[in-house]
Amino acid sequence: MKNFTEIIGVLILTFVFSGCAKKKTDILYDRKYIDQIKEVRNDAVNYLVMGNIPGGNFAIAKDGKMIYSEGMGFASKDLEVRVTRETKFRIGSVSECFTALIYQMLVEKGTLVPDSSVSFYFPEFPNKQFKLTLDHLAYQTSGIRKPTVSETDWRVIDTGIQEGIGLFKNDSLLYPPGVFQDENIFNYNLLGAVMEKTTGKTYSQLLQEFITDTLHLTNTTLDNPLAVIKGRSDFYDLNFVAQLVNATFRDLRFRAPSEGLLSNAEDLVKLGNAMLDSPVISESVRESVLAPASLPDNRKTLIGKGWIAMTDKFGRKFYGRAGGVTGGSAALVVYPDEKLVLAATFNLTDKIGQFPIMEMAQKFLKTPETNSASETQAGKNQ
Repeated sequence: MKNFTEIIGVLILTFVFSGCAKKKTDILYDRKYIDQIKEVRNDAVNYLVMGNIPGGNFAIAKDGKMIYSEGMGFASKDLEVRVTRETKFRIGSVSECFTALIYQMLVEKGTLVPDSSVSFYFPEFPNKQFKLTLDHLAYQTSGIRKPTVSETDWRVIDTGIQEGIGLFKNDSLLYPPGVFQDENIFNYNLLGAVMEKTTGKTYSQLLQEFITDTLHLTNTTLDNPLAVIKGRSDFYDLNFVAQLVNATFRDLRFRAPSEGLLSNAEDLVKLGNAMLDSPVISESVRESVLAPASLPDNRKTLIGKGWIAMTDKFGRKFYGRAGGVTGGSAALVVYPDEKLVLAATFNLTDKIGQFPIMEMAQKFLKTPETNSASETQAGKNQ
């Protein structure tokens, strides 16, 4: 009897531990697009392997429906924790997409006036030799200098957005606002400080009120290194001989409006879908953040308010953003006419420039040549 009990115990333990050891693939997919998804997965795996990237997640929506989402690789190499669809990553300058939407919604409500001076709303920022408006910040045409190397590497802890403005608030503008577009994190950090001061709410509260709660983005939040954040990935970098190392510690809360958010691919796709069709983001807000600013000599800015709108090689319109920061990177692409949205997030410092997201998008888009070939084949079959 004793031997029988021991045998049963061993079998139970074997079953439990074999179940725990079994790897589960965290994937959602629509079989209608299975061929394209297989190709996209191959591209994603190759990118992770060739780039020595520990992990990332990927998501695609078509016609408002999530057709593919998957976590790949490791969120923690040390603990061998795998990436899931819910894993949160640092998204770098894609954070500006969120900030721009909050700003434009506050403008639509009448809380902020785009051509009012920054110092009117945020007196702690002194008047400059030229008038500096809120839209100059939103369009990154402010003339504010770029951060120095030491400021980019600033390793302070527990510094707020408004406190961080002290880095540059007493500096003169480099040129009259509205003349050039020169992207840097100070523009959106200052815009975030203005929004906090005017509303009496923290940036985190504004993010929840205007974006994450209303759009049900459950994996987008500020990256607070002192808080326990469920599902947050570890952060990685490559050293000078391309070996994987833990990224340098960063408290990005003082630059949350420009590059300090955590998110994942599914949440970014949900944001892209909301840009296509959602009562939360009005048509006027959408048009305002996508439209470029006018510069002297009939020039237009490349970037709108946080978002970049362009056309691909086939003349199709798309918009989105890509960017990275220490320990993370992300990309979001929206094809409005085709109602296609793609996003990816990773846990390696700013590798997004090499990510083939546009090539992945083409797998779900019919090129002019494909259309012609289909029509020819259809004619033969009749």
